[in-house]
Amino acid sequence: MKNLTIDEWKSQLLSDSNAIVLDVRTTDEIEEGVIPNAIHADVKQPQLFLDTVNALDKTKNYYVYCQSGARSLEACAVLNLLCNITEAYSLTGGFSVWDGEVEVVSILN
Repeated sequence: MKNLTIDEWKSQLLSDSNAIVLDVRTTDEIEEGVIPNAIHADVKQPQLFLDTVNALDKTKNYYVYCQSGARSLEACAVLNLLCNITEAYSLTGGFSVWDGEVEVVSILN
């Protein structure tokens, strides 16, 4: 688990052929948009989060973000400790510092 600045996170993500982006924000937060190809797993819903991440490929490298960086760091700790995912990188500052492409998502209630 490692905290990466926006520049480090983007650079490492672009050069990593084994990368998966994991968005751990709430459903309300993802209505702002998501980083392209991100998998959503709301860390504020613990059982759903664990079910989602336990189904993930443990051999991949996970680039995790939330809104501001705090929850993604917690999520990386869970990935390491409970899910045996050793390569997890948290985006310092979260989606609020993201300046790259954003996909609009539609949430059906």
